[in-house]
Amino acid sequence: MTSTPRPFTFDTEFDDAGAVAYQPPRAKRSFTPEEVEAVRAAAYAEGERSVLAQAETDLARAMDRIADAARAGLGALAEVAHSHRSETAKLSLAAARKIADSALAKFPEAPVTAALEALAREVEASPRLLVKVAPEAQERVQAALDGMASSLGHSGRIEARAEPGMTLAAFILDWGDGRASFDPVDAANRIQVALDQALAAEGLHAEPLIPSEHDHG
Repeated sequence: MTSTPRPFTFDTEFDDAGAVAYQPPRAKRSFTPEEVEAVRAAAYAEGERSVLAQAETDLARAMDRIADAARAGLGALAEVAHSHRSETAKLSLAAARKIADSALAKFPEAPVTAALEALAREVEASPRLLVKVAPEAQERVQAALDGMASSLGHSGRIEARAEPGMTLAAFILDWGDGRASFDPVDAANRIQVALDQALAAEGLHAEPLIPSEHDHG
């Protein structure tokens, strides 16, 4: 029958003369107050380092969450600002159209007289000016043109002709060598298209609605 081998242990060893050659260290069973305090301080410092490291980790995570929330908030704010600009621009354009429509209804001859003043040098030598306008504006336009003839230095004939289907305040001016026209509806539509394109190009990258302190510096 074989016995279970016992692990070899390093007990006290003696040399040939009987003196102690090796003796394993004994586990210390008592400590001085200074040693206890040193152990306690070391354990406390280790625990403090552990708590501090955990706090730093938690703080870093919290800062990441704050940064994510700030980015999301700024993105939403940019969208709100862009929407505000768009709505404000559209409201301003709608108000301007209302005012313009009211003014043109009251003074339908104004666009064509303004055009003639701007084209005075172009039309002064023309023997005949033909202006096509809306039937309801024909009389007022003719009276305005007659009153302008002398101030324009135009000695020829200026005729305002009613053109069915034309918008009030619209006109087509023909002086033989050239032509000019205006349609308030078409002009308003072109302005609307230009505004929409400008807002689309601006996107979310416009200047902030509320200037920062650096903008005043």
